[in-house]
Amino acid sequence: MNRKLQLGMDGRAHNKERPLSAGSLFFRPGRRDCPYLKTPLLGFFAVALASLAFALPLRAAERVTLANGFVQVCNHHALVDGHIRLYLSAGEDSYIEYAPADIVSFETIPDPPAPPAAPAPAQSATRPAKLTPTDMAEMLTRAGTEHNLDVDLLASVIKAESDGNVRAVSPAGAQGLMQLMPGTAADLGVKDSFEPSQNVGGGSAYLDALLTRYHDNLAMALAAYNAGPQAVDKYHGIPPYHETRAYVARVIHEFNRRILAREAQARQSAAAPAATATTPSR
Repeated sequence: MNRKLQLGMDGRAHNKERPLSAGSLFFRPGRRDCPYLKTPLLGFFAVALASLAFALPLRAAERVTLANGFVQVCNHHALVDGHIRLYLSAGEDSYIEYAPADIVSFETIPDPPAPPAAPAPAQSATRPAKLTPTDMAEMLTRAGTEHNLDVDLLASVIKAESDGNVRAVSPAGAQGLMQLMPGTAADLGVKDSFEPSQNVGGGSAYLDALLTRYHDNLAMALAAYNAGPQAVDKYHGIPPYHETRAYVARVIHEFNRRILAREAQARQSAAAPAATATTPSR
C-alpha cells in the first residue's frame, strides 16, 4: 500500500484523512491560523506551471513573517478589501488572505546564484539513452515496492528531472534519470548514476527519506529533492526560488495527470465486464 501523502505549500502539518488524489482538492489546514487556499489543486498547479516554468515572474519572491511566528512565501502581495492577499504565482488566481494585523513584515528574496557548470563525466557509448516502456515500468515497480512509493510519482519525478534520458547531465552536474548529484549518489551507495536501476534505486531511496523527514508532505519533499533539505529547513517551507517552485508544480501536475489517467483506465476496465454481462445473446 502506498503511503498517504499530504500537500502543504507552507510546510505545516495538514489533514491526512485521505491520500493525495486528482480532482478538485483543496489545501485543508489543520490550524486556524492558516487560511484556505482559494484555488483547487489541479488549477493551482496548472497556473504555477504556466507562470513559473515557461515565463519566470518579473518580481522576486517575497518572504512574509506572520504574527504567529510562521513564515509564508509568496510571489507578491496586495491589499484588497481590507485584507492582504499573498499571491502564490505571478497571476492573481491563487492566493491566501490574511488580516493586516496577522502580518509582521515582508522581505524580498532573490534567487541564489547559479552553481558553476560541472564537466560532463565520461559515459558509455553503448548504453541506450532511453529505456523501453516495459523496462521502465518494471524498474519503477521494483523501486516503488521497495520504498513504498507510488509508481506514478516516481515516473513524474523522472519526467521532470530528465524526461527519461538515461544519459542526462544538468549544468550543475546532476546525472541520470533522477538527476543525482555525485555527492548524493555516493552517500546513497550509487556506483554508476548512468546505470538506470542504480540511479532509480538511489533516487527512490532519497525521495523516501525526504518524505519521512517531512512527514509525507509531498510538496516539501519535492522542494528538498530539488533545492536540498537545508534550503527547505532554512525557510521553514518551500524556498522562494523560482526554479524550485516551478519544479514542485510541474511534478505534482504530472502526478495528478497520471492519477486521472489511471483512475479512468480502472473505471473503463471495470465497466467492460459489466457491459458484456448485460448484453443479450442472439
